Amino acid sequence: MTTPPIPLEARIAADATCGDGTDLEPVTDRRGCAVWKATGPLRCAALKYGAGPEGTVIVLRESAAVAGILGDSAVMAQGRSPGGAWMITAWHDGPSTRQLLAGVRDGTTDLAAARDAMVSVCEAVAALHSDGWVHGDIQPDHMVHTADGVRFLDCSWAWHPLSLGPSNLFRGGLPHLLAPELAWKVHRGHRPVVVTATDEVYTLAASLWWAVADEWPLSYAEAAVDPRALDAAGLRHAIATRGIPVRPATVWPAAQDVLAHVLAQPDYRRPSASDLAALLRTALVDEPVTASA
Repeated sequence: MTTPPIPLEARIAADATCGDGTDLEPVTDRRGCAVWKATGPLRCAALKYGAGPEGTVIVLRESAAVAGILGDSAVMAQGRSPGGAWMITAWHDGPSTRQLLAGVRDGTTDLAAARDAMVSVCEAVAALHSDGWVHGDIQPDHMVHTADGVRFLDCSWAWHPLSLGPSNLFRGGLPHLLAPELAWKVHRGHRPVVVTATDEVYTLAASLWWAVADEWPLSYAEAAVDPRALDAAGLRHAIATRGIPVRPATVWPAAQDVLAHVLAQPDYRRPSASDLAALLRTALVDEPVTASA
């Protein structure tokens, strides 16, 4: 895919925000939206531009969500251009949750620090939920650990019951991370897809499993499901109806057993994000923090 050209007014705003001579480095480009890292003499920032009807809606939604979650000053500049919309926000320096937990698998990460990172993520999601927000698309790459705490990326699908409703464009996110009840709603064609805080705790636990083990949390083989042979709709149907069990914990059982407990619960018994933080903290403090062989 060819990255769309940056609108002139967005380029001017980047210079005004970060300083004259700001350099724009491409970061991502998908679903009609492109992100650049803007680096100038004053600061770094993220410039996001959405082209076409869908890209425009995604950027406008994200600017509203970021302002609602972090405050009006979080969006440094924004605007519309012919055929698109753009916004400039702070650049969050720090590793993603995936990067922080990748070393668990090869023993290069201190597991006490890894435990604290997981607890911090759960507490950040709990704070989001406490304020009435649901991110909607939690993934290990969408959470950055900064000096000021965990910050969320890709907030385009975030929603709040009083200020920003769910989007008709959203289809639930990565099927492998979907709670069975949410996969069923998407499969049945519910629109808009309403991700609840309870749904999101499942996705949070699944995301942490994925980051720790570098594998999807569900044991598709035990349910005679071949995810490679299914499209997204078929996979959502399987997750919703087949009762696929969680994989055995082979990388870090002390952590994965806690996550497996959450993933195995029906929605009406699923712990909150705050509960998950407490479970991880307690389970991993009460026993030696060591990786399995």
